[in-house]
Amino acid sequence: MNVLIIEDEKPAARRLNRMLTVLGIEVQQMLHSVEESLNWLKNNKHPDLIFLDIQLSDGLSFEIFEEIEVKSAIIFTTAYDEYALKAFKLNSIDYLLKPLDEDELKFAVDMFKQKQPKQTNVQVDLDTIRKLLINPVDRKFKKRITIKIGQHIKIINIDAVECFYSENKSTYIHTLENRNHLLDFSLEHWQDQLNPEQFFRVNRTFIVHINSIKDIIAYSNSRLKLVLNSFAEAEIVVSRERVKDFKRWIE
Repeated sequence: MNVLIIEDEKPAARRLNRMLTVLGIEVQQMLHSVEESLNWLKNNKHPDLIFLDIQLSDGLSFEIFEEIEVKSAIIFTTAYDEYALKAFKLNSIDYLLKPLDEDELKFAVDMFKQKQPKQTNVQVDLDTIRKLLINPVDRKFKKRITIKIGQHIKIINIDAVECFYSENKSTYIHTLENRNHLLDFSLEHWQDQLNPEQFFRVNRTFIVHINSIKDIIAYSNSRLKLVLNSFAEAEIVVSRERVKDFKRWIE
């Protein structure tokens, strides 16, 4: 089986490559942009299967289909499940949700092997997919938060936030300045506003920034304890049911 990975995040591409190697599949090439992919596909025999990220460094991967006729089976990778369910099921295209799960990847590969599809031109209704996606890959996550302090409004860059947490039915942020600020709305509201590549909800009380993690310690009942750079007001433990997803998130 000839396999191609098109993924703009090189660590994610390498991880997928390792996962496929475990399944006994050798990856022919890893590409990271629309332009690079177009050049490669125009000058090489198309592989049996392509793992294709939606958002590449220079645009949507759908643009590849607008330029050339792709003669490979496609498995899209996406972090936007609710949109993928609508868009890809409609077009009978398979997809995997990020962060990729080993069992789901194996299942997708096994399904592909069983079907043994012949090389045919991929038919993708790009306009319909774009409408259904509602531009999720261009979604604007929070870049800054405004905090009212007395008569003043303070602007805090999202990268200066170590964690979000709830306490006594209120929601707070802790910043790199080692200060806490009260927020409006619940932790669930803020979770939807944050880039999932930067922030992870480790339990019912805490959402942490990946750059804020100073240490990860094995804890009781197969859990993990986190030590952040400055936050030390409460113990932060990754709940047991979220440990697996957390480990994939930090890879």
